[in-house]
Amino acid sequence: MQQKLTKFSLSGAAIALLLALAPQEAFAMHVMEGFLPPMWAVAWWLAFLPFLAAGIMRLRQIVQEDSNQKVLLALCGAFIFVLSALKIPSVTGSCSHPTGVALAVILFGPSVVAVLGAIVLLFQALLLAHGGVTTLGANGMSMAVIGPLVGYLVWRFSCKMGVRKDIGVFFCAFIADIVTYAVTSIQLGVAFPDPQLGMGAAIIKFMGIFCITQLPIAVAEGLLTVLIYDQLVKRQLIQARSF
Repeated sequence: MQQKLTKFSLSGAAIALLLALAPQEAFAMHVMEGFLPPMWAVAWWLAFLPFLAAGIMRLRQIVQEDSNQKVLLALCGAFIFVLSALKIPSVTGSCSHPTGVALAVILFGPSVVAVLGAIVLLFQALLLAHGGVTTLGANGMSMAVIGPLVGYLVWRFSCKMGVRKDIGVFFCAFIADIVTYAVTSIQLGVAFPDPQLGMGAAIIKFMGIFCITQLPIAVAEGLLTVLIYDQLVKRQLIQARSF
């Protein structure tokens, strides 16, 4: 079992390396380096740190209980890295992309995603000019905390309601993706309010711009996550999760 998981992880790492070496545009959907005013950059970092600390403690607990989970954790991290590095041009001149967090949310819960997301965001900022270190707190809150948390609640609700696993996985990934971009829109809207209409109008404007490309991406991410989850279950690399 561990050998199979290792093969999955190595494949993901190879794809991630190719993406890291490929030329990338500097402005992507993650809030880019230096884009947020210092006050907001610090505020989002302070908001993100407690979730990161809780995630580290949860990660240690998982590894202590079963060291074989390290490979599966690496697979989830590689999945997040690969999907969130697939940048698709948006109408803004920026880019949209999947988040890839749902698989980790389903297998380990939302707290672990804060750690995996922070690692991914740091590597993307340093290797791909995707996001930034000063804005990692803001990007972490949207992609590694709030989006995964809402996706987790959707997953738990679907399990309690007896919804088919593939449908539950799809909506977990879909909603986590959409919520991530909704939070990013809020972050940009409060930092750069419309001079005449205020924050609310700015938030609606950003949401309207991003949804044009993000809705089909979220659907595609949901379908891909279902396929990956189904393969892991069929190969008996994981057991079907339920609550």
